[in-house]
Amino acid sequence: MKRLTFFLSLFTFHLSLFSSPVYLNPEVPLEQRVEDALSRMTLNEKIAIIHAQSKFSSPGVARLGIPGLWCTDGPHGIRAEVKWDEWDQAGWTNDSCMAFPTLTCLAATWNTDMSLLYGRSIGEEALYRGKNVLLGPGVNIYRTPLNGRNFEYMGEDPCLSATMVVPYVLGVQQNGVATCVKHFALNNQEDGRHVVNVSLSDRALYEIYLPAFRAAVQQGHSWSIMGAYNRIWGQYACHNHRLLVDILRSEWGFDGAVISDWGGVSNTDEAIRNGLDLEFGSWTDGLTEGRSNSYDAYYLAMPYLEKILRGEVGTNELDNKVRNVLRLIFRTSMNPNKGFGALCSDEHAAAAREIADEGIVLLKNAPVGKKKSAQPVLPLTPDSKSILVVGENAIKQMTVGGGSSSLKAKYEISPLQGIRERAALNNVEVRYVRGYIGDVGGEYNGVTTGQDLSDNRTPAELTAEAVAAAREADVVLFIGGLNKAEHQDSESADRLQYGLPYGQDQLIAELAKANSHLAVIILSGNAYAMPWLDNVPALVQAWFNGSETGHALADILFGDVNPSGHLPFTIMPALEDYPAHQYGAIAYPGINNEVEYKEDLFVGYRYADLYGQKKPLRYTTQGKDYTIVPPKHKPLFAFGHGLSYTSFALSQPVQNGNTVRVTVKNTGSRPGKEVVQLYIAPVKSQVARPVKELKAFQKVALQPGEEKVLTFALTDDMFRYFDADAHQWVTDPAPCQIRIGTSSANTQIAK
Repeated sequence: MKRLTFFLSLFTFHLSLFSSPVYLNPEVPLEQRVEDALSRMTLNEKIAIIHAQSKFSSPGVARLGIPGLWCTDGPHGIRAEVKWDEWDQAGWTNDSCMAFPTLTCLAATWNTDMSLLYGRSIGEEALYRGKNVLLGPGVNIYRTPLNGRNFEYMGEDPCLSATMVVPYVLGVQQNGVATCVKHFALNNQEDGRHVVNVSLSDRALYEIYLPAFRAAVQQGHSWSIMGAYNRIWGQYACHNHRLLVDILRSEWGFDGAVISDWGGVSNTDEAIRNGLDLEFGSWTDGLTEGRSNSYDAYYLAMPYLEKILRGEVGTNELDNKVRNVLRLIFRTSMNPNKGFGALCSDEHAAAAREIADEGIVLLKNAPVGKKKSAQPVLPLTPDSKSILVVGENAIKQMTVGGGSSSLKAKYEISPLQGIRERAALNNVEVRYVRGYIGDVGGEYNGVTTGQDLSDNRTPAELTAEAVAAAREADVVLFIGGLNKAEHQDSESADRLQYGLPYGQDQLIAELAKANSHLAVIILSGNAYAMPWLDNVPALVQAWFNGSETGHALADILFGDVNPSGHLPFTIMPALEDYPAHQYGAIAYPGINNEVEYKEDLFVGYRYADLYGQKKPLRYTTQGKDYTIVPPKHKPLFAFGHGLSYTSFALSQPVQNGNTVRVTVKNTGSRPGKEVVQLYIAPVKSQVARPVKELKAFQKVALQPGEEKVLTFALTDDMFRYFDADAHQWVTDPAPCQIRIGTSSANTQIAK
């Protein structure tokens, strides 16, 4: 009998040599593969798979042939390689990338086709570089223009950001590369981001700050999500039970992996129980960066294992974490259909340029002079034989710096280079003068621009040179704004002022006096004060547009591409006109690390729409009283605003049941694109509601004289608000107007 048993076991062993384990077979349903792999793993292997093994990688299970995961910073391009244990550059010569426009620009396209193109293109670059998880996109809401990281996000409105994030996720994941949507949640300031404790109403949470994340999970099916640094309701976001377990898993049905932000974990017990799956970059007591065994001391490493061995915790939570990580591995690094990708291809350059073209916003373009024949400054024409370009941002490389989104771009076309290349086609002379000195640096984590922008001249000397040159030019293009230095548009620190830095406001004012044919072009990811606006005939919001910055800007300035971008946030005259700055330090940046979102629902245009109301809005939610004092000034530029070199006319919108139709006609002489926006406006609601809220939009391309009928479907969710006391979405019984327009300040009621 023993001999028979021996031969049967030997036969079974030999059969196993000819059959692959279930988890290795991609034809087997995903959950069966996960359970099979889990059943074969040892306790040590399970612990190892849920924390990092290097700065950007986590191990698989070598014994079982399960590869690990390689993450890369995004969301605007694939970060250069760093050393195994350090942030310093690895010194590779083949890790340059295509730098795509920042996500503020993508949001400003209001075009889901551009979002899909963006995701697909950057996903291909990640795939080519052997990356499995792209750390992006970011969808935190624009709450204050001082937030240094706003340029990485998609604006102030939950509908816009939710609609735009889904195609991005789908495009990336078509390549077998996971998105890691960040930073979940309420990471709306960089000042004190590691310690601030955010409190807000459930209505604001569900109606304003969560919809984009929810869309990424439920519609985009993102395979991973990144926790934020900050605390919420007293608990850190990377192991926040309500956020990660109650909302993300239970309410939304998320089946992916929750990944910590780098250094976002601080407690083993909470990390075990509160929904974190994969720990990266933690700073643990007594360890220094670069120490080879530091990963074993992570909160989900040896401390977790020791608790299990001592019997303090079981392994149910561990098995769930491993399941989520295995699911991520099978979808990415073990995905047999993911292809090879592409890096810095001509197609990616074209995509970057097209996205930038569609995202640049023409804010103002008034005729110069009082004659009826007066024409705007833009687009530039061959009649302008001399163009003066003024401003440091015309030459400064912007792809290096700004924090984790810093890139080692294969190339970066500066605004000046793009303008000169295009002007040369018309035999137009382009002269450049500096105008101001801002940030002369150009290095981040070992990547350098190679530029030497040092200049010993005084501001007075620079201004005098610029003004003298402006008097001699046919057209003056001032190219300024913010940059990627600390306290500008950059991670880790917020801006210190709402106005433009480095004396630019005064310089612009002097240039306007010297030459009436002035166009101001601002590169930034944030709004800014405009004390010079009335004296400047043309204003362009050009963002940080990556490798193709100069080409795209020239496309717009010379009219080769008709501008069609619309603002993804409201631009107010002064900092105190933003609701987060109405309530003192408790609302921003916080007192004793406590931050209260006292403006509640009234963020961005929801607050600006209260302009003109005589009385404060008072209401109570979850037992807490809110007082919203209307703004003293109307916006300089409304949410959704954007001009064109042609003109459009919208017919009276008509509602028929659950559909609304509107006819859009190009009434000008150039082909162009218009963004048509649908807002819901409750009438006499019994609960506090914004005056109106964006619920849908379409971007339409039209030839001169062409018209199209756009149809919007009205769905039940458009009319709901979140009842915090009942903890559910409910339909407001109050009647609602359907308003259609081209910005939040330019709408008409559907009949």
